[in-house]
Amino acid sequence: MTFEFVHPQSIVRRIWGHSDTILFVFAGASAEFALNKAVDWLYFTGKLPSDPLGRLFSTVLYARRIVFATEDAAHHTIDQITHIHRAVEKSRGDVIPDWAYRDVLYMLIHYSIAAYEVLHRQLKDEEKDDVYDVFYRMGQRMQLKQLPATYREWLIDRDRHMEADLVHSPLTDDLFKQYRKHLGGFRYSLLLEVQKTVVPDKVRRQLHFNKPGWIFGLLGIYKILRAVGLGWFAKSLLLPKEYKRQVRELDNR
Repeated sequence: MTFEFVHPQSIVRRIWGHSDTILFVFAGASAEFALNKAVDWLYFTGKLPSDPLGRLFSTVLYARRIVFATEDAAHHTIDQITHIHRAVEKSRGDVIPDWAYRDVLYMLIHYSIAAYEVLHRQLKDEEKDDVYDVFYRMGQRMQLKQLPATYREWLIDRDRHMEADLVHSPLTDDLFKQYRKHLGGFRYSLLLEVQKTVVPDKVRRQLHFNKPGWIFGLLGIYKILRAVGLGWFAKSLLLPKEYKRQVRELDNR
């Protein structure tokens, strides 16, 4: 008998089955990761500054692949991720700290919830528990230590991690310069506005973000277009051409 890693009726499949929510997850994570004290690990490989959008988007796509996989296939993908990280550690002659792995997992939890709530509706408590359970099991498979047992306990630990692990550094500024270089002026402005809608206050303060403004008007128009079947048309006008095919495939669930 084949078991799914995530139940077919889980809210997690609805969150990760829409390209718009995945793009908002990506946007939020790209903001917060620029502040993470472990961001130098991705600079070490050279992949992040040369292709910041592709590198971060691939992380999101790995998570999505796990969400829609059988349990065996999900475990295989998680083990692949672990193997890739171990190879980087061997190359650098150092070990990625356990808290850095937890930070990335915690970003996926937070932005899954925040993105869906901005674009669709508020999640119920039991749905947030469901989101946490899925990523908790991912973390267990990766053999991460000190993972909170419940979503409520995680909220406390999430705050602790942000307080300890986020700092505005020269790499933060460089990464945002790379975002602008690869996106162009208008799309970069759009990215910043989207980021403002989903990042926690701690991240907003460290990045010197003001409150989101014109993005809500644009979101209102997008939701109308989405309701009448023109959501993809709207997204296609805003996406870089090299990502259009990848993003469109995200709606095939």
